[in-house]
Amino acid sequence: MLGLTSSSLTKLEQVDGNESEVQQEEGHVEESEHTEEEERRLVRKLDRRILPIACLLYLCAYLDRSNLGNARLQGLPEDVLGGDRTGELFDWVVSVFYISYILFQIPATIISKLFPPSVWMACAAIGWGSASTLMATASSFGALVVCRLLIGVFEAGFGPSLPLYLSYFFTKSEMGLRMAYWFAFATVAGSIGGFIAFGIQNIQTSIAHWRLLFVVEGIPPIMLGVLTIFILPNRPESTSFLNERERKIALARMNRATRGDVGATVNKAHIALAFQDWRVYTGGVIYFGLNCALASISAFLPTIITTFGHTPALAQLLTVPPYVTASVVLISFSWASDVLQSRGLFMTIASCISGVGYLILLNVTTNMNVRYFATFCITSGTYTTIGITIAWFAHNLGSETKKATGMPIFMAIGQCGSILGSHIFPKAEGPAYTIHYAAKDSRAANHPLVSCFLAFLAAGCSAFLSMSYRRENAYRDRVHGKVDPLAPVDTRELADKAPEFRYMP
Repeated sequence: MLGLTSSSLTKLEQVDGNESEVQQEEGHVEESEHTEEEERRLVRKLDRRILPIACLLYLCAYLDRSNLGNARLQGLPEDVLGGDRTGELFDWVVSVFYISYILFQIPATIISKLFPPSVWMACAAIGWGSASTLMATASSFGALVVCRLLIGVFEAGFGPSLPLYLSYFFTKSEMGLRMAYWFAFATVAGSIGGFIAFGIQNIQTSIAHWRLLFVVEGIPPIMLGVLTIFILPNRPESTSFLNERERKIALARMNRATRGDVGATVNKAHIALAFQDWRVYTGGVIYFGLNCALASISAFLPTIITTFGHTPALAQLLTVPPYVTASVVLISFSWASDVLQSRGLFMTIASCISGVGYLILLNVTTNMNVRYFATFCITSGTYTTIGITIAWFAHNLGSETKKATGMPIFMAIGQCGSILGSHIFPKAEGPAYTIHYAAKDSRAANHPLVSCFLAFLAAGCSAFLSMSYRRENAYRDRVHGKVDPLAPVDTRELADKAPEFRYMP
């Protein structure tokens, strides 16, 4: 999937500053004259065609990356990991996914601009679905690790590329809610995963339940991948899904408040700009903290709930309500952030909700109902912040190439938090999950303390970044004058540093 043809390499090498200007000038699209009703009809058409397949693909992706938490309760460690008394082997099976995911997502997202989106997304889905299905045949720790590494490689070509793809069709006033629908399917996956695991656990079969789980959840993305080739529209200027009138409107929307690339091109100068942007790394700090919580919750929530005194089967079902609640909160906050055209405020509030959940886990040790409520706070705050963060950067980096580089940069930093999160609840330290430090006989801190600190750190960074964007917008208004938010902005040379560009705070 990540291989480059000679023609693709030629394209990449030829796109220097001058040639990029020529291509952009030839493809420049002024704001076309069309009615609001025409635009609404186009958006509805795009929603009906793009969102269902995008959401289903993410549902499958998240099921395949997080189903180890359910498989753990169905006997996987006993069958393949020799019992894994300490839980360390299982932790590594969880975390190796993130290693390959981190390494491949930056080059994969940049390279994705050189291929038709439908083909790229289809190959990614077929790849991770095949690797997930093959996990059912694993008979050793090494086999599980290889499959998880491959899932990470192929999902790296999908996760960061999909928000970039959505930005081709949806404006910044629409992106938050669309990203919420898309990312909410991670919470849907948590809910469905619990139901699927519960159903499989009650099937009488000679096949180990965890093996059947991998087959049941691995085959759908392969089938969806095939459908994606025929269903998912390619770029607005080249897709046959739009007629000529709709294409003009779509291109005008694509160039609203920024300027889209023309065709499958990569601007090498903007790759460097992304690596030099301190805000991208601040986003990485936010993403790191929330992904630490996300990885630990998705992989260990069933196990944590069993520590409340429930059976494994009931624990599978009790994972559903926190995920359902998280999806409602995510969509509500994202919709409000679109209406108010402000992301940082809602990210700050959501991160604080997650931090409060961890504070409850730290301070309440006997009331299991209160501790269960804490899992609602953690899932709601974590998923909401991550979903809005992706939408925030999807329109704040100024150009397609800078988005294709900057978004996977902060995502890669964030996924390092996922590696930490996958080791944060070792089996040997359950059910309280406390950690012994070097001080003699000192029970210094709880593991939730790490996630609590990172959640509040994410809240602080979100607030700081939002204020930074507001201050920069105010400065540009003073120096260069106020701008029409719907007017095209020439971002070919400076990306988001263009004087007429305005950030969403």
